[in-house]
Amino acid sequence: MKLQQLRYVWEVAHHDLNVSATAQSLFTSQPGISKQIRLLEDELGVEVFSRSGKHLTRITPAGERILKIIGDVLHNVESIKQLAAEYSAPDHGSLSIATTHTQARYALPGVIESFIQKYPNVSLHMHQGTPVQISEMAAEGTVDFAIATEALELFSDLLMMPCYRWNRCILVPRDHPLTQVSQLTIEEVAKYPIVTYVFGFTGRSRLDEAFTDAGLAPKVVFTATDADVIKTYVRLGLGIGIVAHMAYEPEEDSDLVALEAKHLFKPSVTSIGFRRGTYLRGFMYDFIARFAPHLTRDVVEEACLITSRDALEQYFATMKLPDY
Repeated sequence: MKLQQLRYVWEVAHHDLNVSATAQSLFTSQPGISKQIRLLEDELGVEVFSRSGKHLTRITPAGERILKIIGDVLHNVESIKQLAAEYSAPDHGSLSIATTHTQARYALPGVIESFIQKYPNVSLHMHQGTPVQISEMAAEGTVDFAIATEALELFSDLLMMPCYRWNRCILVPRDHPLTQVSQLTIEEVAKYPIVTYVFGFTGRSRLDEAFTDAGLAPKVVFTATDADVIKTYVRLGLGIGIVAHMAYEPEEDSDLVALEAKHLFKPSVTSIGFRRGTYLRGFMYDFIARFAPHLTRDVVEEACLITSRDALEQYFATMKLPDY
């Protein structure tokens, strides 16, 4: 059994069983990958992939369990490399982050700017996606950190740490009737067409909860993953916008009015997560602390020792989160 064989199996499974695409991504030959996978299966005495002719059709039940272990092996190999690099080149390396548009556009620029200034020899890579995609990337080890508000709790392999609490505002043109309402209510909001986030994005579940609890059915006429897109369609008169308050920029959005809505919706919490067992280098701890100052190295290291999700929630429940 060779490490290269395990990597080939892992990569094929994560390229939709497309051996040709896997070969291109690994800069090797398709026959070479197929041969090594066959040799591994022969050694194990079980098939990892079912086949129809020369084509892989699905992962076998045994293959599913084998892939889980392969993922752990490759993750540990990467941790060994990271540990060695921490001693040989502590200020050199790479850091990959998966996050949503809202975090990338509004919450992270200052953090990333200061991080790059301190660590010019660390290459930083950002991936954007849905919260589920973000969590999957972190759980599989494709990225180092996942930063999101939704879906992180779906993956037990992730250690999640709360960063800050935030809420929403309602964006309307300056001449909109809601600007004349002295005390905004959920009933008033429900009277108008709504432009907001796609379900599963940026705390959208909290918004839906508020309307459901009030026995109301909001008329959501347009959804997007990008707050800037939402603002564009509010300007076109498609409806009122409900976005994260951090997405409202007074100078750039001076043609719009941001109506306070924190009394209408429960706050959401943005978290940072990474795969359990990940070896965190010094600059990784520093990045976490820059994004969430209460998550010091000591706090993160102690959190890593807590295996129960309930115990982890209790540990962080004692901490006062900043409001964004």
